[in-house]
Amino acid sequence: MAKKAAHRGAGAFDEHFSAIYGPRWVSLRKALNEPSRPESHIPGLIKPYYLDRASAAAAAALGVQPGDEVLDLCAAPGGKTLVLATALGGRGRLTSNDRSADRRARLRRVLDEHLPPALRKLVVVTGHDATRWGLHEKEAYDKILLDAPCSSERHVLRDPAALALWSPARTRSLAQQALAMLCSALEALRPQGRLLYSTCSISPEENELLLQRFQVKRPGAWALVERALVLPDENAGEGPLFWALLEKSRLPG
Repeated sequence: MAKKAAHRGAGAFDEHFSAIYGPRWVSLRKALNEPSRPESHIPGLIKPYYLDRASAAAAAALGVQPGDEVLDLCAAPGGKTLVLATALGGRGRLTSNDRSADRRARLRRVLDEHLPPALRKLVVVTGHDATRWGLHEKEAYDKILLDAPCSSERHVLRDPAALALWSPARTRSLAQQALAMLCSALEALRPQGRLLYSTCSISPEENELLLQRFQVKRPGAWALVERALVLPDENAGEGPLFWALLEKSRLPG
């Protein structure tokens, strides 16, 4: 039991990320503990919605165009879905999915309160398992956003109870779930369609290393278009946000 306890809590958290970031961890940890700075910068809404600038930029990087068929696999609370909906420009369809009933209720409120009727009618809210989506709907979407459930270390640091329970095992579990979601999303994407994978984690295991595992899992089936890692210590408090834009191959890998 003592050995297990040593791998939990604030001490284990700092040891883990010090090993990853080295001396930079001091400044990064401090920045993560400072208040985030959400802004209102999504055009075309009924009223402002406050979202981290890095999150809005990631959703915009998917490049949604009027007329696209779009899927947001893990959509709640809804900020990125608003970015995608406004990019449709009144034409196309957006399926905004979240498995949690409570989160779906919040998602619907956000959509109803912020989207003009002409855009709101283009958005359908669903509650399916994102890890299994590709089994039932194949090559149906031009663009897919997967903002995967992640370790969200910025929130962990601010919640003493969550920090006391933190362990590397949770990161591994979430990374495995995200990999299953990526595989599912790829199945649902049309050839040459684009998939935007994002997390608010600072863990390479849920970010860069996960893409490496995805390449092994689906060799030749996709190509990396671009990626970014936004960390608050070097970006005026924005983030943390990792995103990678992928394009599905024309032919199976």
